[in-house]
Amino acid sequence: MSNRYLVKDIALQAGVSEATVDRVLNHRPGVRAHTARRVEQALRELDRQSTQLGLAGRKFIIDIVMEAPPRFTEAVRAALEAELPGLHPALFRCRYQTHETMPAAGMASMLQRIALRGSNGVLLKARDDEAIVASVAALARAGIPVVTLVTDLPASPRTAYVGIDNRIAGETAAYLLGEWLGDAPAEILVSLSSNLFHGEEEREAGFRHAIGRRRPPPGIVTITEGHGNHGETGLLARAALARHPGIEAVYSIGGGNTALLDAFVAAGRCCRVFIGHDLDAENIALLHAGRLSAVLHHDLRQDMRAACQQIMRAHRALPAATSAPRSGVQIATPYNLPETV
Repeated sequence: MSNRYLVKDIALQAGVSEATVDRVLNHRPGVRAHTARRVEQALRELDRQSTQLGLAGRKFIIDIVMEAPPRFTEAVRAALEAELPGLHPALFRCRYQTHETMPAAGMASMLQRIALRGSNGVLLKARDDEAIVASVAALARAGIPVVTLVTDLPASPRTAYVGIDNRIAGETAAYLLGEWLGDAPAEILVSLSSNLFHGEEEREAGFRHAIGRRRPPPGIVTITEGHGNHGETGLLARAALARHPGIEAVYSIGGGNTALLDAFVAAGRCCRVFIGHDLDAENIALLHAGRLSAVLHHDLRQDMRAACQQIMRAHRALPAATSAPRSGVQIATPYNLPETV
């Protein structure tokens, strides 16, 4: 089987041996199905990044490891790959390992395998869990820098955190909801994908602090562990609406916004104000349809550029910096959507 890439480049991209790649390319037996799929994925990744192959510069093989719904992981992938040409003369090749949900033990094992096989850096969105923190420490001991995305692991020896200040984001949501709801009594539904993510905890804490300063403070009903999944989030929302007839607004920290809105429709109730996060395809469509009041947005392309620069700094390819700057919290409505989304 002919192929446009060198076997050693495919092996490096896939994180497997050259012999394994050769067996897959020539359809010989002795390769597990998931390993063959990894080689096939590596070929697709190399195809997407082919515009980078002609760049003369230092090469960085990085792993993007995320526990998040596909709508967010695809947004991250698009933002990162849009930034790669601008990193010239450095050449980045990306290996993606993304999962909608993954137990902490499984994530920790995955990071341990990366520490063993080698990498120039890891971009990580993961739960704040002891086993994952220990795996980040193993990566650091192996000389592999880790940059946390969107949600931090503050107790870990990660190289940097890239993303918004989640506490300020929560306070911003509280301000908007408070102003739009006014003084009329109402309860607010706060939806998290999981309280195991440090970033979501920070958003909720900021929201509760700021909304609690209003007089009288509105009631807060929290649902969690829907993982941003449509089915699970919808079930949690419908149960909360059945128990709390005063809910009239939503602060969606963890996504699954269509399911949350559909729960109001199913209950025959009106959602007066709805604040969400991230300009993914679902939220853009909901904004255009007038179903979301506003979305708190941060520039993912800026985040990806900053993350790659942190990897380069860790390898002394760029001058050292004190820390990665936080992304600004932007308020997106149907009338001011950024041109890049």
